[in-house]
Amino acid sequence: MYLKKSKRRSGRIYLSIADGYRDKERGHTRTVTIKSLGYLDELEKQYQDPIAFFEQQVKEMNEHKAMKNAPVTLNFFPCEQLSINSKNRKNFGYAALSKIYHELKIDTFLRNRQRHSKEEYDANSIMKLLIFSRLLYPASKKKTYETRDIFFEKFDFSLDDIYRCLTLFNKHSDALQLWLHEHIKSQYKRNTDLVYYDVTNYYFEIDQQDDLRKKGVSKEHRPDPIVQMGLFMDTNGIPITYKLFPGNTPDKTTLIPALGKIQREYSLGRIIVVADKGLTTGDNIWYILSAKNGYVLSYSVRGADKSFQDYVLNENGYIEKGEGFKIKSRLYPREIQVTATNGKKIKKTVHEKQVIFYSPKYAAKAKQDRAAALAKAMDLVKNPAKYNKSTSYGAAKYVKNLTFDADTGEILESVRHHLSFDEEKLREEEKFDGYYAIVTSEYKESDEKIIEMYRGLWKIEESFKVTKSDFESRPVYLSLKEHIDAHFLTCFISLVIARILEYRLKGKYSIPEMLESLSKASCSHIQENYYLFDFYDQILADIGMELNIDFSLKYMRLGEIKKFLGNVKKG
Repeated sequence: MYLKKSKRRSGRIYLSIADGYRDKERGHTRTVTIKSLGYLDELEKQYQDPIAFFEQQVKEMNEHKAMKNAPVTLNFFPCEQLSINSKNRKNFGYAALSKIYHELKIDTFLRNRQRHSKEEYDANSIMKLLIFSRLLYPASKKKTYETRDIFFEKFDFSLDDIYRCLTLFNKHSDALQLWLHEHIKSQYKRNTDLVYYDVTNYYFEIDQQDDLRKKGVSKEHRPDPIVQMGLFMDTNGIPITYKLFPGNTPDKTTLIPALGKIQREYSLGRIIVVADKGLTTGDNIWYILSAKNGYVLSYSVRGADKSFQDYVLNENGYIEKGEGFKIKSRLYPREIQVTATNGKKIKKTVHEKQVIFYSPKYAAKAKQDRAAALAKAMDLVKNPAKYNKSTSYGAAKYVKNLTFDADTGEILESVRHHLSFDEEKLREEEKFDGYYAIVTSEYKESDEKIIEMYRGLWKIEESFKVTKSDFESRPVYLSLKEHIDAHFLTCFISLVIARILEYRLKGKYSIPEMLESLSKASCSHIQENYYLFDFYDQILADIGMELNIDFSLKYMRLGEIKKFLGNVKKG
């Protein structure tokens, strides 16, 4: 590198730092500008001798470059042994997560909330450990604490501090969710034209129920107490907020309180709520419309009245779209039941668009999904003694004369010889295989657009899968309600960070793929302050390119690693 002095037509001298390199294709030396400095006459107003000043700077840059490229000799003894409890392995991939964490200024929020408290632990450090570990090495709070040395961060707190800090997290949970929303809105231009909502539950391996952990309809068909979570997600797939409900709360009753919270606190303007058929009730639809919002909801064809089913099966009006896919729609005044303030049901009419489509792929999937239940039903008819009310789940509806003992759940002895497979029930279900219905207030939108809106719901379903499988957020080994709430807050923040990373890479990789690569982006201390890296792939290359983090270096000194980690904290 050298200080380049370029004389312009005006006669002024322009300074820049340049470097030369050999262009192999053209066969001659080329020059590239490393840094533009400015006109000499203007620089003289800032520096007594600009040329001397910048020549010294160039000299230092060349020395640093030479030192960085110079070979290093490390000596080792073949018989050298590890000491007991050696922990030489460190993760560097969390730098990407740390960058997004600090861009969202979660550290600022926690420091502000803890400023006037008496706790001596660092809430920000505890939150970082819980988030980074949940994303890369999910485990219990105890295991997470025991393996905290995998990161380069200084986690100077005790396991008891973590549990105490959960109370602090719970206290500020709503405020932190709103803080994240405001920063995502300003940094990523959050799109809330469509707001997706869905409900799932998480189980606890306990026997006793309490006010929150109650037995209910488990998504995984487990008998354990559960807690319900309602989650809102924006059009880009980034979570907005969540709300917890007792485990025995029906899915359909969670939308109104959750939507009320988001409408009061998040200033989203008019939104279109997109949700599955479990939320398609008269109360929910009337509440959405009363708040001047819109809806795109799936509608159960099998559970609909006969006139609607006849419309679905009638071939008139369908437009073929290729490969067996067909679609039709109508504007229709549908009557719904709404609960009045006195608790009575009253009839209301909603004028909505009803979009019906048929997909051969959906038909094949319905047949495949039903296969296991049919096999179980046939086995139940032959071997009723093997089953009870719990184990016959999914198959019971295909068996005629099936009756269970109200106390034990066993199949009554008196009916076991009279069981038969319900062929008529199967034929009735098969009629609607592949047909799907969507009801919506957005009657001006095209049929294709309505379907596209609804299909975005898979993103929230995938989010639940990610939290349960990749984040290992259940079973939950906490008992205090405030600790349980805080646990789900850390899972929510983890999901937000993962989704933002996915969004920034334009969906090129799935969350599990990215987290696996980041967890493998690790190094081992070899000697003195040097660390050896042994994993690099295209995912890390793309993440590094987007976040300005170099994951390609095979060797790094501790000082260089800390410099990288310090830079990502600047947000």
